[in-house]
Amino acid sequence: MNTSSSENVNLQGLGDAQVEASRSQHGENVLTPPRRTSYWKLYLDKYHDPIIQILLVAALVSLLLAFIERDFMETLGIILAVVIATTVGFYFECDAARRFNVLTAMNEDQRVKVRRNGRVTEVKRREVVVGDIILVEVGDEIPADAQLVEAVNLQVDESSLTGEPLTTKSIDATKEGNEAYPPNVILRSTMVMNGRGTAVVTAVGDATEIGKVAQKSTESTSVKTPLNIQLDKLAKLISKIGTIVSVAAFVIFLVHDILTNSIWHGNDYFGMMHIVLNYFMMAVTLIVMAVPEGLPMAVTLALALNMRRMLKSNVLVRKLHASETMGAVTVICTDKTGTLTQNKMRVDHITPANPSDPNSELLLNVAMAVNSTAELDGENVVGNPTEGALLLWLRDHDKHYATLRQQYKVVSQQPFSTEKKYMLTTVDMGDKTMTFVKGAPEIVLNMCTPDAPERQRAEEVLAHYQQQAMRTLAFAYATGDEPFTLQGVVAISDPVRPDVPPAVAECQRAGIQVKVVTGDTSATAIEIARQIGVWPAHGEREEATWHITGTEWASLSDEEAFKRCMALRVMSRARPTDKQRLVEMLQRHGEVVAVTGDGTNDAPALNHAHVGLSLGSGTSVAKQASDITLLDDSFHAIANAVMWGRSLYKNIQRFLYFQLVVNLSALLLVLGGSIIGTEMPLTVTQILWVNLIMDTFAAMALASLPPSHEVMRNKPRRDTDFIISRPMARGILFCGMVFFLGMFMFLIWCERHGAGSVVDVHELTLFFTTFVMLQFWNLFNAKSLGSDYSAFRYFWRDGGLVLVLALVFIGQWIIVTFGGKMFRTLPLSFEEWGAITVGTSVVLWAGELWRAWKRWCNRKFSVLKP
Repeated sequence: MNTSSSENVNLQGLGDAQVEASRSQHGENVLTPPRRTSYWKLYLDKYHDPIIQILLVAALVSLLLAFIERDFMETLGIILAVVIATTVGFYFECDAARRFNVLTAMNEDQRVKVRRNGRVTEVKRREVVVGDIILVEVGDEIPADAQLVEAVNLQVDESSLTGEPLTTKSIDATKEGNEAYPPNVILRSTMVMNGRGTAVVTAVGDATEIGKVAQKSTESTSVKTPLNIQLDKLAKLISKIGTIVSVAAFVIFLVHDILTNSIWHGNDYFGMMHIVLNYFMMAVTLIVMAVPEGLPMAVTLALALNMRRMLKSNVLVRKLHASETMGAVTVICTDKTGTLTQNKMRVDHITPANPSDPNSELLLNVAMAVNSTAELDGENVVGNPTEGALLLWLRDHDKHYATLRQQYKVVSQQPFSTEKKYMLTTVDMGDKTMTFVKGAPEIVLNMCTPDAPERQRAEEVLAHYQQQAMRTLAFAYATGDEPFTLQGVVAISDPVRPDVPPAVAECQRAGIQVKVVTGDTSATAIEIARQIGVWPAHGEREEATWHITGTEWASLSDEEAFKRCMALRVMSRARPTDKQRLVEMLQRHGEVVAVTGDGTNDAPALNHAHVGLSLGSGTSVAKQASDITLLDDSFHAIANAVMWGRSLYKNIQRFLYFQLVVNLSALLLVLGGSIIGTEMPLTVTQILWVNLIMDTFAAMALASLPPSHEVMRNKPRRDTDFIISRPMARGILFCGMVFFLGMFMFLIWCERHGAGSVVDVHELTLFFTTFVMLQFWNLFNAKSLGSDYSAFRYFWRDGGLVLVLALVFIGQWIIVTFGGKMFRTLPLSFEEWGAITVGTSVVLWAGELWRAWKRWCNRKFSVLKP
């Protein structure tokens, strides 16, 4: 027990006037929430996307030309694509923000016991002021930072701030220990697990330790997501290619016209200007056609659908790009308590000293029940978590601790204290009294009189448990005034979550490093790392490079830390700044870093990582600093998030492949048509329908493809990898050229076979339908991009793709049959539909043959591989 009364502290508490004066000087006891971004700024931020910015430039140029041609359809199409893409992204982020605000709402109206005007009263937590005398006991959340003036067996769970699940508190400020804060200081948002205390409030609100960390966790960072980097590169590439092609085409055609057209040798300056303007419009058309207008929508839809799917799996994605960024993660830095472990003490082993004694089990059960101050509230422990573990063990073995307490009445009790390191309780056993003691094994063993062999066995068992990072207790009993007899030793652990080892293994197979970063002791951290597979059993020789403490890490220079960080597997006794520094060093290596954690001490690292993952049971500060919240605390959801992110990126690549094939073939058709003197044989309304297929429908179909576990067989993509891979580029060039050549030859055929040697409406309808059906079948190939599987694998499971294919086919039939003058079409016969459908399906069957060939080669290689 530690008690004290300070001469400098008025233990009668503040008066009403003093409370108001303190509140005026130090403010309310409320953590300032992060400044919320206005809705307008959130919406305008969507226009920072590089592809969106290119489209805005294209829309401006298109608008200028529209005033000349008196045709605004192309301009409206581009603007519509921009507005839809930005609005969808804005809506889904706002929706996630609303859900998050409900999730993380802080209860500042919680009642707190304070002494004011000489009496104890309850006030709201927000009303606590500096100088208040607060009274805390088991189960209370400490409302503000304070200095103890009285402490009775006080133990506090500081895991939310320092990672320490149980810290012993004392009024003695000079007492040395391993804790991060002095023993006479208690901190806001930590929990009282044992005993009681009286303290003077020294800081409230943002001035508290948790407030300082919260401010650190909301600092703006300049870390760009991998997808943003890739889209920046793509935007620059498209700008370069579109500009080069359009300028070259403008110059070539204009020079050719000057050399061959007699108008340039006369005085018809208006005619010359008209020719220049026509070629300029063609050049601008080429630029507009080069830009994949549907990409922003495809990206937004894919991200938004992922957000919804992940929410159904209890993963709340707050920031739209976070789900994709998870697919690029190369390192996961994870906290231990609450993330890898259950943050629930459990009895792991019990070794009785004399198992042959028929009364040993009963006496040990009585000792656990009566020599304790903890209680159970369902699954929750009220009081000391170590004692709670003993009560849970009794309950799990059908022993009712409350019944045992009623049966064996307590005569006297000495509570546990850090000085004695044991707890002692005497009970009435009917015809005799018995005294039970539990505590630190070295203390209890010295209180007993075991023979040498018995003591040696006990010490060997204890050493075995302690090597496994378990907390150990020894039990003994005495009858009347007889000496104590050893009952046995108990090993208590914070169990690893059952889903963690397989999730870690899956992440490692996917090429992701997992590092354990915790405030726990080195032995505990390493043992947990060993249990989850981060620290292999045969790796003791590498311990010097695999492990470091927070103090050792802080003492390293930046150059030394940069060299050490990649080899690290475990960092123990880590402080918030240590975790943040590790994240920054890994990022300097080019790693894409995800950080998991549930405590306020994790918040700075969560904020500075590429992706911060907080737990649903974690602190509000950790959630505010994170990008993703795991609502059910499931570590397995992290591996799923990686799979979703990689699948999402693959879906974006599939859409890019599909649309760039169409864009390339259409661009070449414009050039080819200009060379032979023929305009693109598609009307504005037909082009709008084709754009709808390429943009909205293709985005819906490919963005909605479900995630696949096959992406977890690959290593993480490097941040230097371009979003258009070499195989993709070859496929785009090959398919685009084949489509162009096929349609160009068809165009020439249409010119020669049309009525009156001109292309008539019937031929134009055949050309239009053939062009659309090529895209129809190429959607199948886009679905299978990057895979050797058939396009029909899980076909009916891909509901979005099936729906879009049906919409395209039925929509094309309706337009052709009933479009008339609006779409410049004539109805086609059943035979013509069959010929076009079967003829264009060669696109799919060629893709199927190519994928079958790759499957055969892979099987042959796997058989031949030793």
